[in-house]
Amino acid sequence: MNLTAPIGRTQSLAVLLLLLGALFNALSSLGFQHIGGFQPCQLCYIQRYVHYSMIPASLVLLGLIWQGAPAWLTRVAFLALFALLGYGWAVGIYQAGAEWEFWLGPNDCANTVTISNNASSLFESLGQTKLIRCDVAQLRILGLSFGGWNVVISTVLMAIALGGALLGKDAIDPIIKRIPLIGLLTSAISKD
Repeated sequence: MNLTAPIGRTQSLAVLLLLLGALFNALSSLGFQHIGGFQPCQLCYIQRYVHYSMIPASLVLLGLIWQGAPAWLTRVAFLALFALLGYGWAVGIYQAGAEWEFWLGPNDCANTVTISNNASSLFESLGQTKLIRCDVAQLRILGLSFGGWNVVISTVLMAIALGGALLGKDAIDPIIKRIPLIGLLTSAISKD
C-alpha cells in the first residue's frame, strides 16, 4: 500500500458514495422511526451514530480532496472512515446474531425511559412507554432486521472506503468511459 500515490477521480467517487450512503442510512433510519413508528434500541443508536458521524466526516474528506490535500492525508482519512464503519458493522453483527439467537444479547439493552417526579405522570408514561429490546427484531425486510441491513450497508461502504484508500487515481476510468456523468462529477471535485 502506497499512501503517497496520487489521488484522483477514484477517491472523488468514493467520497461521494460514502456521503450518499451515510445520508441514505441516516434518513431511512429516521424515517422508520418517525414515520413507521419503529423505536430504536441502544444498539440501534450506536449504529446510527456511526452513520450520522459519517456525514460530516465525508464532507471533511470531500473538502480535503477538493482543496488538493496531500495524498497520504486523504488516504489515511479513508482508512479512518473504514475503521469507523467497521465499528458499526461489528455492532450490527452482534445485534443481528442476538436476534437470530446465535448468542445472547446485552442484558441491559432497552430504550431509555424518562422518570417523572409526579406519580400520576409516572404511571401514565409507564403505560405509554414501549420497551425495545436489542435481541428481538422489530421488522424483517427480505429476512434481515434493521441490524442485519446495517451490516449489508456498512459492508458496501467499508469496501468503498477501502477502495478510496488503496486504489489508484484512475481505477474508475473504465466506468467513466461508460457513464460520462460520473467523470464530470469526479473531475469537478478532484480537479483531475
